[in-house]
Amino acid sequence: MRHVKASDRTGLKLAHWHGRSGRDYDLIGESFSDFSMNAGVLYLISKGGNVLWVGSTEDLVSDPMSRTRFRLALDCADRVFRLATDPAEGNRLSTIWDLEGAMPLPETSAQAA
Repeated sequence: MRHVKASDRTGLKLAHWHGRSGRDYDLIGESFSDFSMNAGVLYLISKGGNVLWVGSTEDLVSDPMSRTRFRLALDCADRVFRLATDPAEGNRLSTIWDLEGAMPLPETSAQAA
């Protein structure tokens, strides 16, 4: 499983979402205005805390329904994230299902020293 780190220098923001299964996910916020997809990466598109679409470029190519939902999501969305870690081999579809029902976790403030 590849892990992608969010760097303060790049301005990427790490967000924590809670899947419908109870699993927590680290998602990296992307700029919605310059959003472009890379092959093999799972993305979550949302409006606020409501998930509108989860998938990858492969889903857009192979699934007409996913393509339609993606276009509608882009018309309504205000946020886009990419999964910080690749799902384990064979778990991609279950990860998509889990994230389709996900909710953002509240941000925690830094602990006092």
